[in-house]
Amino acid sequence: MRFSLKTLLWGILVIALVMVAVAALFPSPVAVRATPVTLGPLRVSVVEDGKTRIREKYTVSAPVSGRLSRIELREGDYISVDRLLAVILPSDPALLDQRSLAETHARVQAAEAAVLRADSREQQARIDFSLSQTKFDRAKRLLPQRGISQDEYDIAESQMLADKQAIETASFDAEISRFELKMAKAALNQFEQDDDEVQVAPFEIFSPIDGRVLRVMEKSSTVVTVGTPLIELGDPRNLEMEIDVLSTDAVKIRTGADVTIEHWGGESPLKGSVRVVEPGAFTKISSLGVEEQRVNVIADFNEPPQRIASLGDGYRIEARITINQLDKALLIPNNALFRYEQHWHVLVVQNGAAELRKVQIGVQNESQAQVLSGLVEGERVIEYPSDQLNPGTPVTVLD
Repeated sequence: MRFSLKTLLWGILVIALVMVAVAALFPSPVAVRATPVTLGPLRVSVVEDGKTRIREKYTVSAPVSGRLSRIELREGDYISVDRLLAVILPSDPALLDQRSLAETHARVQAAEAAVLRADSREQQARIDFSLSQTKFDRAKRLLPQRGISQDEYDIAESQMLADKQAIETASFDAEISRFELKMAKAALNQFEQDDDEVQVAPFEIFSPIDGRVLRVMEKSSTVVTVGTPLIELGDPRNLEMEIDVLSTDAVKIRTGADVTIEHWGGESPLKGSVRVVEPGAFTKISSLGVEEQRVNVIADFNEPPQRIASLGDGYRIEARITINQLDKALLIPNNALFRYEQHWHVLVVQNGAAELRKVQIGVQNESQAQVLSGLVEGERVIEYPSDQLNPGTPVTVLD
């Protein structure tokens, strides 16, 4: 039997149609990556850049007017209490008027008031610490008995640590105020006259603290007036962190929140806790030229001194501040979620095919989301669902 060309073409067409029909009825599976729904902890954080800063700095200023001798100290030098910092040859008191004398008396009175205020703050800080210490001791007893939650225990501990640090700050302020009173009284003595004969002697300035020289403002011999900054002192071991965050994130941050310091130059992250979220915001221009309202978050290091010994004042850090933490949540990756009919959905691998599932989402971080309803533990959701996938599409899960 001989076949015509027309018959052959029709045969090829019929075979092609059959193949298309078979392909439509039995589509080839689409290769996908799937992740099981798991039960585990979820941490939501704010990640921002920040910098370290010395908690208590002290700027030594000229208490009298006169000629400053050359300061031999340089940045980084170690200094101890009562070490000679600078020498000023005061101006001739005879050339000073009654207003200058009155101003010097006023500085002495202000310094005396500052001492009383600093002593009162130190006493109040000790009272606050005693109360927070009592609350923390009670929390330690109740936590093993499940009388309080872990969050309440953490808050009590952070408050106790913050109040302990407040005592150190208040003590430093009291010490500095007494030093300033001493300097003010010494400056007043420069006006004293004996038998109508003016006594002019070099005025020596000594260090009020143990620490290091951070900056020398006046390195050369020059004429200075009262209040001219000369040297900035501080203790690099007494560091804190200043982290500026968006104001919309700042409202979510609580005192005592955990802080993880990453990308600071060390081999492993450092730990810390939020001490205070400053109440005032400021405007900052982002790298994209957008105006942002930002807030400074001040945090303390919860590390032994040797762990942060290599850090100094103004060093860059990257801080991860915890704003929410769930100990047990049903979790899926964010890349499995997509919006459909104004609701969140996922595609679930069910009997070798993709099944559309509506889900309700709770807390989310940068990589995972909490599932409140729509899924159960162990089900597998498809990551990065593509346009090739529809409900009922056969899938092959890649290893």
